[in-house]
Amino acid sequence: MTADVKVILCDLGNVLLHFDHRIAVRRILPYSAKSFDEIYQLFFDSPFTKDYEEGRVSSADFFKHVSAALAAPDLGYEEFCSAWSDIFFDSGEMLAWLKELKKDFRLHLVSNINELHYAFIRKNFSDHIAVFDDIFLSYEIGRRKPHREIYDQAIRASGCDMPQCLYIDDREDLVAAARQMGIRSVVFKGVGACRQELQEMGIWPLKKTSF
Repeated sequence: MTADVKVILCDLGNVLLHFDHRIAVRRILPYSAKSFDEIYQLFFDSPFTKDYEEGRVSSADFFKHVSAALAAPDLGYEEFCSAWSDIFFDSGEMLAWLKELKKDFRLHLVSNINELHYAFIRKNFSDHIAVFDDIFLSYEIGRRKPHREIYDQAIRASGCDMPQCLYIDDREDLVAAARQMGIRSVVFKGVGACRQELQEMGIWPLKKTSF
């Protein structure tokens, strides 16, 4: 018999909150002669950005590297921080559902994220962060998903065994990696679809025992 789920590990980007990297690129374009695609690649697909998400690079050093690569001497640190971070928005649906789930499950946030982005979210979306019982961030742990350590820390902190955990993420590659580790996982395709999948799996809503 499958163990009952007691803990939900929830991704942040495009699950808890939506985001659009292109917002940041458009705000940086006036400061640099680089093309839209070049800025996008530098911001979000470069090894230096991955190091930043694993806490191997400070925010100040990340800014120095990016501004130098962009050849953007007029781009100030505060302007960069604002452009870089103000990319998140919310429909409200996931937070409402998480508040329902919290009645029956322990909630852990598990995210690949950098220091500036998380500081922005903590300031502007504090209600979303407050719903979680514990938080596991790549830049603090020093590992990005799908490295096993970030999942292991989240599971150990829950006090539960792996079969009692369910992982929700919008990225199919990260869901596949988690499944290979033995973690029950669901690809997030919207709140409605996710609710239905958990119902079909017999995970939620919990069946109440009548006496």
